[in-house]
Amino acid sequence: MQTINVRNWRGFERKLTQIRKAESAAGREVEFLFRGQSNSKWPLSTTLERWGHSTFLFSKYFKLISTVKPQIETFTGRTWGLKSIPEVEALLCNWDAISLRTFPDPETYSYMVHLRHHGFPSPLLDWTLSPNVAGYFAFRSNVRPSSGKVAIYAYSESPNRRHASGSYKPFVRRFGRYVTTHKRHFLQQSDYTLSLIFDGAWRFTHHEEVFAQNDPAQDFLWKFNIPWSERIEVLKLLDSYNLNAMSLFDSEEALMQTMALRELE
Repeated sequence: MQTINVRNWRGFERKLTQIRKAESAAGREVEFLFRGQSNSKWPLSTTLERWGHSTFLFSKYFKLISTVKPQIETFTGRTWGLKSIPEVEALLCNWDAISLRTFPDPETYSYMVHLRHHGFPSPLLDWTLSPNVAGYFAFRSNVRPSSGKVAIYAYSESPNRRHASGSYKPFVRRFGRYVTTHKRHFLQQSDYTLSLIFDGAWRFTHHEEVFAQNDPAQDFLWKFNIPWSERIEVLKLLDSYNLNAMSLFDSEEALMQTMALRELE
């Protein structure tokens, strides 16, 4: 991971443009994912990690979300056709389940994304294809962070990525934006990654652990630190693009947040 300190939003945009050009000149036509965090000291961590479960077995998590599924389906009126728990437990003892992308299957992935957007602890780390959306999430809080800076991460998969069976080495897997799920996924231009390791069964691990390896056969990550004092100017700029709480969440509560920001700040 490369850390870059910039003075303002324009500095971030310039640095990002430079990186895109450098990657293109090196023959790497990569697609970036972005993530905004409102304190530059915070690590890249999932909501499941923040609940204190950093090395959860994937099969155990599947059992958990299968258990709560009837209540969620009753409340939402939606249904998800998941595999049986024994079938998934057997599947996740096999390296090929993740390495060959046979799991999560589309229904499981759709269900996991829905849970993630509604606050259920998730191993999915959410990203966006838009640096502006990431900027909104970085600057949305009106509480000054202890670091005095927010962070925007830019991530791309390495074209040289490799995952050797039996290596017991953690890696990050991107699962893609093409999924049928809640409309917030599309409003926020979302994408998701899991950090995983296989040690006889698939389990979740830390994204930070993977990026700390600095392995050229793994992925690339840049971290941009931007002063929180830029907050109002950035949010005003994004609001002029109609990028605000209302456009990203489409709820009455989000409308109130947008109006409060415009009138109070």
